Amino acid sequence: VQLVESGGGLVQAGGSLRLSCAASGNTFSINVMGWYRQAPGKQRELVAEIGSGGGSTNYADSVKGRFTISRDNPKNTMYLQMNSLKPEDTAVYYCNAQTVIPPSLYWGQGTQVTVSS
Repeated sequence: VQLVESGGGLVQAGGSLRLSCAASGNTFSINVMGWYRQAPGKQRELVAEIGSGGGSTNYADSVKGRFTISRDNPKNTMYLQMNSLKPEDTAVYYCNAQTVIPPSLYWGQGTQVTVSS
């Protein structure tokens, strides 16, 4: 499975961005997908994750009510709509996919999100 993120950039506080993660390869085996982020000097952390059908989602407390994760399975694409962005949301955002057969974990290359105050 190959994952390619896009949509990052520079935005002012209070603004919005929409990240996309396009999957290719063994996509039929993808189960849970998620967005993680890593700020300078900090550990990578879960932002949000979504089940295979899109009906089950989980969010970090810090983004609840501001971010929305979704996926379009026919397009093999996952999204992260980020609203009311804060400077503390600045990080490299990574796409993640878990497969069932074989059981593996895949990562994208990351996309930078910078929120200016």
